[in-house]
Amino acid sequence: MCGIAGMIDLSSAKRQAPPGAVERMAAALIHRGPDEVGYLNRPGVHLANRRLSIVGLADGQQPISNEAGNVWTVFNGEFFDYPEVRHNLEQRGHTFRTHTDTELIPHLWEDHGPELWKHLRGQFAVCLWDSRTGEVVLGRDRSGIAPLHYTTQVIDGGPWLLFASEMKALFASGFVKAEANPAGLNHIFTFFAQPGPATVFRGIQQLLPGRYLHIQPGSADLAQQTYWQVTYPDAGQEDYGRDEASIVNRFEELLYAAVERRLRADVPVVSYLSGGVDSSLVVAMACKVLKRPIPTFTVSVKRDSLNEDGEALQTANYLNCKPVMVPCGDEELRADYPALIRAAEFPVIDTACLGLMHLARAVRSNGYKVALTGEGADEWLGGYPWFKLSRIASVVDAIPRLGYSIRTLALKLGGNPTFSYADYRHPETLFGKRNGWLDVYGMMSLNKLRFLTGDMRREILSRSAFDDIELSPDVKRWHPFHRQMYLGAKIMLPGHLLASKGDRVALSQSVETRYPFLDEQLIDFMATLHPRWKLRGLFQDKYIERKVAQRWLPKEIAWRKKLMFRAPMDSWAGDTRSQPWIDEVLSPASLAKTGYFDAAAVQAARTKLQVRKKGYARAGLEMGLTAVIATQLWHHLYIQQELCDLPGA
Repeated sequence: MCGIAGMIDLSSAKRQAPPGAVERMAAALIHRGPDEVGYLNRPGVHLANRRLSIVGLADGQQPISNEAGNVWTVFNGEFFDYPEVRHNLEQRGHTFRTHTDTELIPHLWEDHGPELWKHLRGQFAVCLWDSRTGEVVLGRDRSGIAPLHYTTQVIDGGPWLLFASEMKALFASGFVKAEANPAGLNHIFTFFAQPGPATVFRGIQQLLPGRYLHIQPGSADLAQQTYWQVTYPDAGQEDYGRDEASIVNRFEELLYAAVERRLRADVPVVSYLSGGVDSSLVVAMACKVLKRPIPTFTVSVKRDSLNEDGEALQTANYLNCKPVMVPCGDEELRADYPALIRAAEFPVIDTACLGLMHLARAVRSNGYKVALTGEGADEWLGGYPWFKLSRIASVVDAIPRLGYSIRTLALKLGGNPTFSYADYRHPETLFGKRNGWLDVYGMMSLNKLRFLTGDMRREILSRSAFDDIELSPDVKRWHPFHRQMYLGAKIMLPGHLLASKGDRVALSQSVETRYPFLDEQLIDFMATLHPRWKLRGLFQDKYIERKVAQRWLPKEIAWRKKLMFRAPMDSWAGDTRSQPWIDEVLSPASLAKTGYFDAAAVQAARTKLQVRKKGYARAGLEMGLTAVIATQLWHHLYIQQELCDLPGA
């Protein structure tokens, strides 16, 4: 993985970019690519790449062109089927001059033009310029592993497109001002994530997964176009799979191939290992591919109820791996949370992301820069608790208003605010049915009522964030189980798991993470299967994966109950003297400067958190107060460096 950035003149004047602008953008991405930097400067087109060299170490410098030098590209990511695709291109007469997968891009453009996206497999963000036609295209991978942000700015009297892997590079150009975007903050307080295309910064968008921009010379049309989106069979048309052995065999075959491809690199590859079945199965398969134990890295949360040390060590010992244990507790959380927000560029509420940052830091400090991870399985195989919750809640949801009445009563008994029936029903009208995802993350939405104040409250509550999600027109035709799975893939996967828990924290430490469960062939296969292969009954989640895992691991590991890995979220309620920034960003003066939150409500939440030890109501308070702190800290780091005694981002 690398960092890319650039400036494209959207007028027909083919102007030179302001001196130093693109160089500053590249410098802001040095953590994504500390090994090399490269530029292409042509009238109207200025591209930059910061390289983390993993494939083609000696000759993979970017930007890279075709042999004629008239099609150029910068690329962030990996094409795991590079050898096979290169061979096919050479058979068709293309000449390669390097050993890097980046060189696939200009040749595929020569053969397929704007259809090249359908021929790219892996994790990627790409910008390509064809000097013959003046066309520029930018595209992003199907799952949203690699990020890409862009904005338009009028500079010297004409429009420019500025793009970059991270938004801090846009600010570094000197032409983009960091201003809060209420629509983006509404997403954070609704979804626990930033799914896009809106971001928390006004005027900056992110390219959605499976989308691309196709820019013609002199045109300012930046409509995102779709080349791929996940789809499911109509309800009743799924593959029921009466022959269990053939279904399980096919899943095993696809996952093993995905692991094998993601071990391709010119540098050593390691793996993350938690106590769960996903990473354990990936590690087991990786050991077989490599014919030796793969080095593993495990987060050690310093709290018994959250710690998976023993489970991870059981897997490591079974596979003869030597794990590196990485501690993460209250003090680490308080000390490093600013670094997490700097890396993510938006308010991060899930404190487990800090554990992933510590993992990446340990990987790098041990001399590695590529790690496999088991993330992504829960999204496609029903591994989260809300999939089970929806089956239980469907009994009361069958009776109009009964589900709303029961949920509202439970919330009020816990001292929580509640939404009106119309607000409660609105997402259901979009998706066609209530689901467990809405119940779990509905807790997050309650914090808009609990904490927001003034103009921010009025603006955010005036519009539903769900109206910003561009849904498939077929969604209501799918099985209800697949509808909620789609919601997670559309929102949580790119907006949280692959952003604040994936790319941003890993690349902040100059580490690339790879995701076998997000292999394109595996996703397509899983989508065709009936829900019974994902959740059987109420307790057998990820059924097909666990059946495969039985072949590779002890049964107690294959069928181990999923733990929601998270770091402590109540660190804000204890003794914060060692990190005074916490009290500073939550002070009445700082809250008044941002204008987002009610100071009395914030103080009341901190007090309650100290006395309320557990339960549903406490979980909502933890989540809400963490969101307040994250937003205040984000505002200080990126917008107004006046809230605490920390340097800005």
